[in-house]
Amino acid sequence: MMIGKALALAGGMVGAVACSQYPEFSQQYIQRLAGQVDALSIIVADFDRSAGASGLTRVAALDQLQGTPFLAARHVDMKNAFARFDRLSNNLTFLRLATPLERIVMRHRLADPDTFNATWADFRPALPLTVAGAVAGGAGFIGGWGAVALILSLLLWPFRWRKAAH
Repeated sequence: MMIGKALALAGGMVGAVACSQYPEFSQQYIQRLAGQVDALSIIVADFDRSAGASGLTRVAALDQLQGTPFLAARHVDMKNAFARFDRLSNNLTFLRLATPLERIVMRHRLADPDTFNATWADFRPALPLTVAGAVAGGAGFIGGWGAVALILSLLLWPFRWRKAAH
């Protein structure tokens, strides 16, 4: 029984350490996301400026990107860039308005695979010295402890049943 409590405590500690890193990771994600939005805003503004100079709206200018395989591919590229800009800008706005504690429940706003992977590749764990880090660490401890305790309880259940039957 003592080993089970020790394992549950270890699970809690692992959960605390892992989850306490989320606030810092989300902050680094936001910084990288802001850079992506800035870069895309230049592309969008340039396209809109060129369209306007030709007396066209964005949609009308996109419609003119056809007739050759290159133009058709460019049409798709620009539509994707506009959609990505809108999606990332929306996520950035919500993440910037949220407090570090609110970001803990906004994992769906960190959903851009390219940005997430690039952030993860450069992420270095840090000592969580913020309230958000402490809350995330506490939640991770409870989750890790509970998960290990549950798994051990399920694994040991058949042995308890046998012991009680004798």
